[in-house]
Amino acid sequence: MPYQIVFDLFWNQVKASIQEGSFAKLTMAKTIGKPNLKNIFVRPLQSEDNSKVLVKSHYRSKETEDEEHELCLEETYAFLKSHLHTAFSSVLLFTTKKDITFKINKKGAGRITENNPTFRDVKRAQIDKDNQ
Repeated sequence: MPYQIVFDLFWNQVKASIQEGSFAKLTMAKTIGKPNLKNIFVRPLQSEDNSKVLVKSHYRSKETEDEEHELCLEETYAFLKSHLHTAFSSVLLFTTKKDITFKINKKGAGRITENNPTFRDVKRAQIDKDNQ
């Protein structure tokens, strides 16, 4: 199945985990080639309605500062999807119930696998408002 369709199914699980409070972290790793962008991390933010997440872009080069953005789920989806199949070929969702991995193979097909959970509890990120 094309990776775009499978990623939408994966994203539905991300949204469900946020709504039920089991979302711990999401990581884009496994880069394609050697881009300067090394990882993208998504963490839940402390908020009343759990509608925002902290998205951190981590770079290989020490000259490039890591970037952090507070985004809503729709913005996060668009941001992550723009990096699929160009910079990253896998996305790992960590919840307190299970770990879910989305991968794109060389033919452009997507696949979802599930494993036992890595995290037992959720640690919410906090934005330092003074440094923004």
